Amino acid sequence: MRLTILGGGGFRVPLVYGALLRDRAEGRVTHVTLHDLDRARLTAIARVLADQADGFPDAPAVTVTTDLDDALRGADFVFSAIRVGGLEGRAADERVALAEGVLGQETVGAGGIAYGLRTVPVAVDIARRVARLAPEAWVINFTNPAGLVTEAMSRHLGDRVIGICDSPVGLGRRVAGVLGIADPAAARLDYVGLNHLGWLRGVYADDEPGRGNLLPALFEDESALASFEEGRLFGAEWLRSLGSVPNEYLHYYYFNRETVTAYREAKQTRGAFLRDQQARFYADMADRTPGSPPSGALAAWDRTRAEREATYMTENREAAGAGERAADDLESGGYEYVALVLMRAIARDERATLILNVRNRGTLSLLDEAAVIEVPCLVEATGARPVAVSPLTGHEAGLVAAVKAVERCVLEAAESGSARAAVKAFALHPLVDSVGVARKLLDGYRSVHPGLDYLKSGVR
Repeated sequence: MRLTILGGGGFRVPLVYGALLRDRAEGRVTHVTLHDLDRARLTAIARVLADQADGFPDAPAVTVTTDLDDALRGADFVFSAIRVGGLEGRAADERVALAEGVLGQETVGAGGIAYGLRTVPVAVDIARRVARLAPEAWVINFTNPAGLVTEAMSRHLGDRVIGICDSPVGLGRRVAGVLGIADPAAARLDYVGLNHLGWLRGVYADDEPGRGNLLPALFEDESALASFEEGRLFGAEWLRSLGSVPNEYLHYYYFNRETVTAYREAKQTRGAFLRDQQARFYADMADRTPGSPPSGALAAWDRTRAEREATYMTENREAAGAGERAADDLESGGYEYVALVLMRAIARDERATLILNVRNRGTLSLLDEAAVIEVPCLVEATGARPVAVSPLTGHEAGLVAAVKAVERCVLEAAESGSARAAVKAFALHPLVDSVGVARKLLDGYRSVHPGLDYLKSGVR
């Protein structure tokens, strides 16, 4: 089986390759093609993978290419993890938004919209090429904003594109562990929403069907609520008020003012930190003399990864007084685990239930059939289909409807080149408080991102 990774020079690729190395079953991935526009980054990551493969005589072969069409031909699965504009683009997204007093996070608020506006056209081009060059391939999308990009690609690939995210996986694992479920990965979760905008409303232990929903008991246990990431981030009282455990990204909504203040007071934004950190890593890789593994590349990558994970959502935790991340939260096993299980379920017809980004298909009556949502799905050889979930509450429905409307405006702007639609996307977002600010945001983003020049008309 052949896997192509778009954004193959990206920092998180070794997580996926590590999962492939641990897969010993028949029919596993035997060849990995890394595609990236940056040859130096490809070379650096290839060195890390060579170190990982040391001691595995049947490790998947790795090839690298900067030619997208070559990368796609013959692929059984295409893993898309591109970053249009690089980390410098992310840092610029944050700066422009914070200058206007609003959030610039890469998937939420103004920053997420800007990232979507420059990413969707590229993702659509990829989808069209996959449809032409590898029509039988399945696309696994991790490119952010994951729900928005998956919906854009689904207009050309239908159900053969599936979006993944590690946030719901981590949330479910943490809560199930606190509830004492022996195998957290086997817990049945009632989780619903959009990517980075979802709520965990129920947790069930399939080996104890008579116990029912275990989540209400969590809200009665003060020490348990303080023992995991989301409990510390949101606070026990707010979780009791909601009657659910939100995805960590909802902290940007529920505590927006505090978070924006923390971001503005930070020495540098998250994007700027990652830009500088990864620049050092890639420079280190370029200075290393190629040779037989182990070359030290894997150790250097792992040190950098550990620092990256330890500083994740630092500003949010500071705003909430949540302290440092727990050791359990620094372990990998997130999106690479989801990607591996997803591929195995489709390629081998090994049925699995995963929280994924897929087309609605009537799951949420609030949204149309084509809207991409994030819910538990049953995955088998024919793909992924959403399972039934409990209805959205009024509050949840309001946020989901508002953010989906924003996503549709981004898709309209990307398709038509309408600056008016782009301004509308910014203005309608719950975290942007003024049409005037929305206009300034678009002007600011066009000034720093030449790729947004396609938005030409109807600004005022």
